[in-house]
Amino acid sequence: MDALHIAGIHFAEALQSGPPWLEKFWISVTSLADPKSIFTVCFPLAYFLDRKVGVSVLWIGLVSEWLNVVLKWFLFGERPFWWVHESGLASRELVTLRQFPVSCETGPGSPSGHCMITGAALWPLVTALTTLVSRRSRSLAAKLSPFTAYALLLLAVGLSRVFVLAHFPHQVVGGILAGAALGWGLQARALAACTSGFFVAIALALLLSSLALRSLLIAAGIDIDWSIRLATKWCSDPAWLRLDTRPFASVCRDAGVPTVPRCVLHPPPGFALGCAHRPWLLA
Repeated sequence: MDALHIAGIHFAEALQSGPPWLEKFWISVTSLADPKSIFTVCFPLAYFLDRKVGVSVLWIGLVSEWLNVVLKWFLFGERPFWWVHESGLASRELVTLRQFPVSCETGPGSPSGHCMITGAALWPLVTALTTLVSRRSRSLAAKLSPFTAYALLLLAVGLSRVFVLAHFPHQVVGGILAGAALGWGLQARALAACTSGFFVAIALALLLSSLALRSLLIAAGIDIDWSIRLATKWCSDPAWLRLDTRPFASVCRDAGVPTVPRCVLHPPPGFALGCAHRPWLLA
């Protein structure tokens, strides 16, 4: 594992040695691809195009983020910005790396949540766009364009995460593969119409299962706050610490997300946000 980490540090060095304009680009990409954007940006846009696709984006994003939290609790992934010091590599050889305001995430690093959640949640949107394009064009390039854009986006997100020292390359690759697999596997199982009680039950189940898992880990003597201490210790600027990236912060967000479909699938009388069903996308 040390060999993977060392190779990742050198790869991050190579990325950071690029032209100055790339720094703003990578930081912008990693900021825009924050998992919160799935719920605040991607879901509303997808829902505006087609209600079924929008709800698929929402629910796949929810499940993938919850699974990402569970994986991070069990895999104990390091992050480059602290590993380079904790491992002693920075004292053994000259390492020219810089931290940024988006570097100091406090949760474990494996797999990459940006790549996993984005890759999973955007899958139904990409497949819907591919279906739409295929019906309107015979060009192979046009038919492949949504998945090409999807792959390039995930590549850019992955490189940005390595650039800002939030992840090692193998964590990014793992996140991309897990996200694509989840998107493909969950798309056919997205919710269509459920009662409000079902949504409340899902919210409670996610929260209670996470609390139970956390309690079991603590009872087993596992320190689940180890990453917070390392991030606090090695972050260049205390103001850059991102406590909202702790796994349990994601759990709290996930517990509230299941109540959203209740509003969009069963709106109250007179509720209108311009989100009428648009069958042109999937018809």
